[in-house]
Amino acid sequence: MYLALRDLRATKGRFVLVGVVIGLISFLATMLAGLANGLVDDGISGLRALPITHLAFAENSHASFSRSVMTEDQLEAFDVEGVDATPVGVSFVNARPAGPDASGETIDVALFGVDGNGFLAQSSEAPDGTDVAAAIEGGLVLSDELETEVDLGEEFTIVGTDTTLPVVGFTFAGTYGHVPIAFTSLDTWREVVYGDGSQGRFSAIALSTGDPAALDSAATQTGTEVFTKSEAYAGSPGFSAESGTMSLIRGFLLVISALVVGAFFTVWTIQRTRQIGLLKALGASSGYIVRDALGQLAVVLVLSVSAGAAIAAGVGSLFGDGAPFSLTLSSVVATALVLGLVGMAGSLVALRRIISVDPAISLTSGV
Repeated sequence: MYLALRDLRATKGRFVLVGVVIGLISFLATMLAGLANGLVDDGISGLRALPITHLAFAENSHASFSRSVMTEDQLEAFDVEGVDATPVGVSFVNARPAGPDASGETIDVALFGVDGNGFLAQSSEAPDGTDVAAAIEGGLVLSDELETEVDLGEEFTIVGTDTTLPVVGFTFAGTYGHVPIAFTSLDTWREVVYGDGSQGRFSAIALSTGDPAALDSAATQTGTEVFTKSEAYAGSPGFSAESGTMSLIRGFLLVISALVVGAFFTVWTIQRTRQIGLLKALGASSGYIVRDALGQLAVVLVLSVSAGAAIAAGVGSLFGDGAPFSLTLSSVVATALVLGLVGMAGSLVALRRIISVDPAISLTSGV
């Protein structure tokens, strides 16, 4: 590392230029990680917040609430020891302010119909102490992100059914399918979705258990599909496509990072060919020279990647509610480590040239 550090000090301009390029790649990668995490959170934060371990859906519904229709008979099969089960109905609706003088805007919500006696409602409480289980029987309990747009007591008419419901409270409900969640009673949800012909139907069964094996017999008996909560995320509209697209973009960026670092390292090696030859002529082993070169690259990578990630984290914190952006310390560190490893891997293309340098080249007048 002695020669590597001297080289860094002697040619600051060259290494600063390389560091800026690598830092920009780190900035982009970290920003993409934050946007990807924010996009995922915006799609399934409400589902993630539910106090459940599993969800049961109708067969071949692929964890999609819109494709699943279940009945009370299927719910009864999950009434086994060690399992809490409660029905839940989910649909996307538009709600417009009710009344002739209403001037507010129509809101889009994911309407979750829950049983007031089930564990989903019983375990939920609004920040102001509102009992969600009691409140949903009288109207809508909205996600608290709508609290600045909607007034408590304001009435909304569900578009298409003309069912009018008052806003009776706010709670942390998050979002599902990129729209805020609104809780209401299961009976109200059935009225909105099915009218008078609901026949006791609902979308899925929310489950909470410490013994997943207890769900197998019930699922087989009723012909249902049971998913863990994380597996059910894939049923959120657009979740799989969005996650796949963001992963593909990040993958391309990592490939570009490897190519850029590999190209820079190759140029460095070519420029130092006579120096490497001289070191070999003086008795330095190929292993020593490789360690020296990789150490030099590691210093540049660590400084550049760290700076780019730190700047991205700072810029991301300024987004506020303007864009779905979520960045944790673990994701920043993970992104930086991956970039560092990919950069080091990209440098391997130049190692063969270092090893193959002939010491006699130090006696020539040029490279």
